[in-house]
Amino acid sequence: MPMKTELFIGGEWCPSSDGATFPIEDPSTEETIAEVASATVEDVTTAVEVAHAAGIDWARRTPRERAEVLRRSWELLRSRREEIAEYIVRENGKALPDAYGETDYAIEFFRWYSEEAVRNYGEILTSPSGGNRIVVLQQPIGVSVLVTPWNYPAAMATRKIAPAIAAGCSVILKPASDTPLTALLVADILTEAGVPPGVMNVVPSRRSGEVVGAMLHHPQVRKLSFTGSTEVGRALLKEASDCVVNCSMELGGNAPFLVFDDADIDAAVQGAMIAKMRNGGEACTAANRFYAHESVYQEFTEKFASTMAAMKVGPGLEPGVELGPMVNASAIKDIDRLVEDAKGKGSTVLTGGAPLDRVGHYYPPTVLGSVPNEADILREEVFGPVAPVVSFSDDDEVIAAANDTEYGLVSYLYTTSLKRGMSISERLDAGMIGLNRGLVSDPAAPFGGTKQSGLGREGSHEGMLEYMETKYIAVEW
Repeated sequence: MPMKTELFIGGEWCPSSDGATFPIEDPSTEETIAEVASATVEDVTTAVEVAHAAGIDWARRTPRERAEVLRRSWELLRSRREEIAEYIVRENGKALPDAYGETDYAIEFFRWYSEEAVRNYGEILTSPSGGNRIVVLQQPIGVSVLVTPWNYPAAMATRKIAPAIAAGCSVILKPASDTPLTALLVADILTEAGVPPGVMNVVPSRRSGEVVGAMLHHPQVRKLSFTGSTEVGRALLKEASDCVVNCSMELGGNAPFLVFDDADIDAAVQGAMIAKMRNGGEACTAANRFYAHESVYQEFTEKFASTMAAMKVGPGLEPGVELGPMVNASAIKDIDRLVEDAKGKGSTVLTGGAPLDRVGHYYPPTVLGSVPNEADILREEVFGPVAPVVSFSDDDEVIAAANDTEYGLVSYLYTTSLKRGMSISERLDAGMIGLNRGLVSDPAAPFGGTKQSGLGREGSHEGMLEYMETKYIAVEW
């Protein structure tokens, strides 16, 4: 596969200013597939200045002009769906069906925001005193720095790029060091679709903290949108405070999955497979803690473990594979540490439970039963294909357990009573709820969490407003 591996600044491909590169590994083979330019502080400073200059003209374009560019981007991305999915598999490791799912989701943000770009609503009010009119406008916030993770190399980028461009902002994307190739491919496609030079820039770098910090302290940067761990998010918020940079944060999760006594168990198992195994469990929205009512616990765990055990594990491009490798060796160590802790504290392994002894970073689908409350896996986000299951007997008890975490991204529940489901949904402290569904992500829906799972929302009309400033004009006529 011919790959773009240089920095993309001002519509031009260029090496880093000091010539440095870093290797990209195929997780299924542990072999290097590319060497990518590693941006310096000098490079990102240039990118900010280029983005600022390009953004002045882009902000003046009519909403319809921006919408047409986004629409062409969607069409061109869709025509190269297979290529994008293959890039994702090669650098991220996920199975090809998962990669197609991510690609379709990623592409859809451009269609959605091509439609939202022309819906920049304002307000006109009469002041209570009657002395003047209150005119409220939404205007582009300015140069936006986008920092994305490795688990969804296409979707996490497009979920930020599309609304920013729709709002009239120029962007600098810093993709994760494990998976920059997909972002560079997207940049190439968007340029072909008509995104002007400098409006979108991509700066991969192994010097992540250094280059992102430099951008956050540049006076022309007005927005940071970050998706990643809560720990890194906290650090970035502190840095952004130095120059009062507007921040959107989509951070960690510890999603509970509740199966009530009246649930359709077959549907719950199907939903659990989606909520847990989408992207091999390497997702902030992945179900992390499973709670099954004591009356259905055995049926649910047996069916869930059986379905998990039947999954085919292997290289993501191999036919029939449902679970590819984890992204790197460090991920395997983190998963195994949590599983060993749970086993040591009395959990029962129903399937899986240990790394696979083969080339590549593989961990099998794993279900743990009778997990005690003191197990670390119920407190920490396990970024992998591991499902710990706990029995419960009381609704209030399980709601309290579900909410007993610093995170509040998403919660899932299964019940055949809509009244009960809606009532419990209102009591769950999370920004998103999957009620009888294992999937909540949708470009038309506001994606985001409560507590330490983040700030702001992505997707929906709210996602575009994240890249706009409210301006009030007091006027008399």
